[in-house]
Amino acid sequence: MLSAFPVARNVDASLTDASWIDLIDPTPTETAAFEKAFGFRVPTKEEVSEIETTSRLRVERGALYMSAPLILATGDEPWIAAPTGFVLSKTVLLTVRFVQSTIFDSVKKESNVDRLDPTPAYVRVLEELVDHVADLLEASNQALDDASHVIFRRDNLRRLSRETSLLRQLLVRTGRTSERMARVNYTLVCLDRMAKFTIERGREWVAHDQISRLQSVSNDIASLEQYAEGIVNRIQLLQDAATGIINVAQNEVMKILTVASVAGIPPVLIAGIYGMNFKNMPELNWVWGYPFALFLIVLTTLLSLIWFKWKDWI
Repeated sequence: MLSAFPVARNVDASLTDASWIDLIDPTPTETAAFEKAFGFRVPTKEEVSEIETTSRLRVERGALYMSAPLILATGDEPWIAAPTGFVLSKTVLLTVRFVQSTIFDSVKKESNVDRLDPTPAYVRVLEELVDHVADLLEASNQALDDASHVIFRRDNLRRLSRETSLLRQLLVRTGRTSERMARVNYTLVCLDRMAKFTIERGREWVAHDQISRLQSVSNDIASLEQYAEGIVNRIQLLQDAATGIINVAQNEVMKILTVASVAGIPPVLIAGIYGMNFKNMPELNWVWGYPFALFLIVLTTLLSLIWFKWKDWI
């Protein structure tokens, strides 16, 4: 799918009049049309998926070729990194992506009001992407606030010690958030490299005000990276706390089993002795033998429980 953005009100203008070409999973025909109109090569999906810095940032025929794995998800959609390519020159901005995105669409709507030249359009897209990542981080932090409320609220501790399944669910959720933070961090690193690469390689033809905006983008990314690092630290804290509570609950169960097994040894021993039924056993024909054996069983059980209570085990 090809979208051309020349002057906002002239969508049907030719490619050569456009300042921003947005290719969505382009066909060979669309790729050939762009290359013929502007003389710049359209990067393939394999090229924009490369992870080497030299492959993500390079200069060809005076144009800046850049790519980044962007997280374009909104709401509850999976946070899957979508490889996206950018080709920025003095005359045109080309974006190559392979999924739909409301982020790019929102910038397109701006182009229906005022003309967006290549560099301002590119900078605006970066700003919108950074804002989107910030929204994702805020949502993740709110989810961690909810998990923290469940784990550390005092009146929930007793319930959590009994319902460890809830804690296991929290571990899964925080683990998923940790994985998302790794993807977010990589996306931010790539966007920061793109901003700095544009400043460095396009300084001669990029307007000063756009360079200032790119520097602001880089500064925002640095603050978001610190924010993401704080979220990662919170995730580790919550996971440790949830794991600790689960371990405490399991220890409580083991303690109860230990107390029950140890307290049951003397009664079992007594029952075993008086259950042997040897002929010369003195208590065998004793009238009070049975009550005496029961008394010993109860007494030894109570003494064991009193001893455990004295040791503060129960």
